[in-house]
Amino acid sequence: MKRKVAAILAADIVGFSRLIAEDEDGTLRQLAAYRNVLDDFVAHHGGRVFNTAGDSIMCEFDSAVEATRAAIDIQDYMRAQNLASAQNRRVLFRIGISVGEVVERQDDLLGMAVNIAARLETLASPGGICLSRAVHEAVSGHIAVPFVDIGERQVKNIPFPVHAFAIAGQDAGIPAEPQR
Repeated sequence: MKRKVAAILAADIVGFSRLIAEDEDGTLRQLAAYRNVLDDFVAHHGGRVFNTAGDSIMCEFDSAVEATRAAIDIQDYMRAQNLASAQNRRVLFRIGISVGEVVERQDDLLGMAVNIAARLETLASPGGICLSRAVHEAVSGHIAVPFVDIGERQVKNIPFPVHAFAIAGQDAGIPAEPQR
């Protein structure tokens, strides 16, 4: 097994099942178009998509700064795209980013950093970005955006609390108070 340290970005569409139920063909066309743009943002920032499942993507970056910049670009793009859409047809991503050791298996990555990114994504508000403390520490001096410390959170299937930060901004919302 080959191990390495990587920044992991996990993104998922909010309410994808509802969007599919209301307009399957239109939603799948939208998803394909957005995926092409998201793939471009990821590549532009030196990352790669290593796993997908329906409406979710998992991306690897060598740099937490570049992973976070890609996430900001994705959310800014989606915010602009959604201005022309009806409220009930808007596509909103939640994004989580972590950094840590991963194990490579063919083109896939496994490990706690991958799992934590996926769990941080569930903590993000629709249109928002949630970072692990390690990512926050890596990017806070390099990216000029406001961060909100949302504290330690117990997340599904992770045996320890995860300290998380949200990037505050338009439509990002701030998650509820930390769970102790």
